[in-house]
Amino acid sequence: MAKFDLGRWLRWCVVISFSCLLLAGCGVNPSVGKMRVATEPAFPPFEFQGKGGELQGFSIDLMNAIASSANFKVDFQSLPFDGIIPALRGKTVDAAISSITITEERAKTISFSRPYFKAGLAIAIRADNQNITGFDSLKNKKIAVQIGTTGAAKAKSIPGVQIRSFDSAPLALEELLNGNVDAVINDAPVTLYAINTGNLQGVKIVQQLLTEEFYGIATAKNSPNLALINDGLDRVLKNGTYSQIYRKWLKVEPPSLPVKSPFENQTTTGTPKILTSIGVILQAFPTLLQGALVTLQLTILSVVFGLIGGSLIGIVRLSHIAPVRWLARAYVDFFRGTPLLVQIFMIYFGLPAILQELGLTFTFDRWVAGVIALSLNSAAYIAEVVRAGIQSIETGQAEAAQSLGLSSVQTMSYIIFPQAFRRMIPPLGNEFISLLKDTSLVAVIGFEELFRKGQLIVADNYRAFEIYAAVAVIYLCLTLLSSQAFSRLEVWMNPVKRQRKYDT
Repeated sequence: MAKFDLGRWLRWCVVISFSCLLLAGCGVNPSVGKMRVATEPAFPPFEFQGKGGELQGFSIDLMNAIASSANFKVDFQSLPFDGIIPALRGKTVDAAISSITITEERAKTISFSRPYFKAGLAIAIRADNQNITGFDSLKNKKIAVQIGTTGAAKAKSIPGVQIRSFDSAPLALEELLNGNVDAVINDAPVTLYAINTGNLQGVKIVQQLLTEEFYGIATAKNSPNLALINDGLDRVLKNGTYSQIYRKWLKVEPPSLPVKSPFENQTTTGTPKILTSIGVILQAFPTLLQGALVTLQLTILSVVFGLIGGSLIGIVRLSHIAPVRWLARAYVDFFRGTPLLVQIFMIYFGLPAILQELGLTFTFDRWVAGVIALSLNSAAYIAEVVRAGIQSIETGQAEAAQSLGLSSVQTMSYIIFPQAFRRMIPPLGNEFISLLKDTSLVAVIGFEELFRKGQLIVADNYRAFEIYAAVAVIYLCLTLLSSQAFSRLEVWMNPVKRQRKYDT
């Protein structure tokens, strides 16, 4: 009689169960009858989040109506606008409805449904601005735009213009309110909606549409979803549902729309993909290197100021005066306990807005705001490194220094801190590398460092993988070089290791 082997039986059960799960995952498509639709919910009245966090707006209602007519369900997925077309190309989403203007360049990369909205670009300026009266008045001015939009493309044609790109239209308009730019080029319905609802005070529209454009629902090339979407859209347009949605959000009757996309059957050249990818990277490389230089400058400045501030705060953390010690602790807890991205928003957008409400005229240069935010955040982490480094030095050395007549300041300056600094070098190197990567967050205020340069290139050519891979390689090179530099500094600052190096 065969002997029962419990361990072997359990292993076979695990193998069979795992195999069943794999087969179930391969054999059943959980998204049958459901379409993944990308949108950026920061473009009212078309796509935005309600007070309860639910998606709403003209585009959301329209997509739900199309799904109901064509008998499928919608799974909305929030994505940044400049990431929607790469997501369609990578087929991580099935379609996108996010006020995407149908253009010839985009039509070469993705496919569009028949137009569902007629729009146009408009110029928004501060209400007290009397100098800008039209497009020709924007020469040599500072313009804010949303990255990857037709407004950004239109702004490039202005002679001498300084363009600041933001991730969303509300941030671009906030830049205008804070007085950092002269105008915003954006879709007219969005700006008008913000003004009419009272959410955007002190801003007016120059009464002239720059373009006539049409929005379309986007899909990947040769996607079977396109026919389904067009069928549902045709039904919604014919049965009056479209008119109801239009009146609900825009309070006027809808205009007539074209039956077909103005740029159908656009194709790209037949260059081999590998050669195209190499060409894209080589073409983008000089621009990315410019961004890398800005990233290094920003990192070095922020680390220097952070080291000065962090050293002072770290020493204060060891003070015998309780209120001072508590204040330093509160600083460290705040900047370590809140996201750096939120701190950047607070400093660049929040402070000017608060001061202007108090009647003070105040604007922030992006360089200054970026360095301040990164330095304050870095100082909180460096303060803990300094505190730990100082506490690692034996107390007997401080007692010996005091017995020789040295004051507390002299003891810290000449005895404790130099020794502690050698021990701080490895964690300080880690902080430098972390800050080097965190500089990518200042892209949200339009700062054109390495990551932002990559975003701007992707917004033009939609080659997300190649560009972001090149950006990643450059970041990797910078971090490896920084790591080697700090390793050499650690050896140079340590007399024991330095002596061993010379002996060998």
